[in-house]
Amino acid sequence: MKRLLQAKKRLLARRARIRKKIRGSAARPRVNVSFTNRHIAAQVIDDDSGKTLASITSLGKASQVKGKNADSARVLGGALAEKMKQAGVGAAVFDRNGKLYHGKVKAFADAMREKGIVL
Repeated sequence: MKRLLQAKKRLLARRARIRKKIRGSAARPRVNVSFTNRHIAAQVIDDDSGKTLASITSLGKASQVKGKNADSARVLGGALAEKMKQAGVGAAVFDRNGKLYHGKVKAFADAMREKGIVL
């Protein structure tokens, strides 16, 4: 149990260290991606006004994908990029939420770049 608490503490420290350097604005909002044990969720957030500009999740009936693997992350990243273009956003800062930049996180970011979003 102690190892789980230490791992959670390290995750929270990484998340705080990343978030103190990253701030979204109206010109470049923050893309926050979260992974649970079953689903993927992402939001495009303007931190200056405190509003969510676009969001997507693998949860629900209207979802395009089921699951949480890299292929699902790639599909959701492309779909979020399309929503961002419709909202008039072409560039963003990427908040990986304390996770390492490989696997699902990298697939999500690469799919957004392929659709024309500057990260």
